[in-house]
Amino acid sequence: MNRNAIKTSWVGALSLGLVILFALSPTVGAAPEWQKLGDRRVNNSIDRDEIRVTAKEGRFAAIKLLVKHRAVHFRDVRVHFANGEVQDVAVRRLIPAGAETRVIPLDGDEKRIIQKVVFWYSTRGRGRVKAEVELWGRG
Repeated sequence: MNRNAIKTSWVGALSLGLVILFALSPTVGAAPEWQKLGDRRVNNSIDRDEIRVTAKEGRFAAIKLLVKHRAVHFRDVRVHFANGEVQDVAVRRLIPAGAETRVIPLDGDEKRIIQKVVFWYSTRGRGRVKAEVELWGRG
């Protein structure tokens, strides 16, 4: 075997090894993915509901609410944390079916364990299908 063939096979093996290494390792600096924390079918009226989250779900830096089937007008949203603290979030807007709230950053310097999210709302539109609210969290 000549020197060029040895050099080419060495470079090829090294390149393949690096590709495999990067493919199997977590992406550096990648944004955390959204995780569904729970959902709730809501009444066709003005009401209050809550979505409970278990500690096993993890720690989060932000949340958002996704609305399905019918529009929901959020009056007030409160995030209850495992340590007893509560964060009041001023959503106060109509979220159409298929849309979501803005990303809501959670207070504090660290990621937080969410116990539950309580929301006061009214639904919009007519029909038998109830609106559904999904809670999503991002680490």
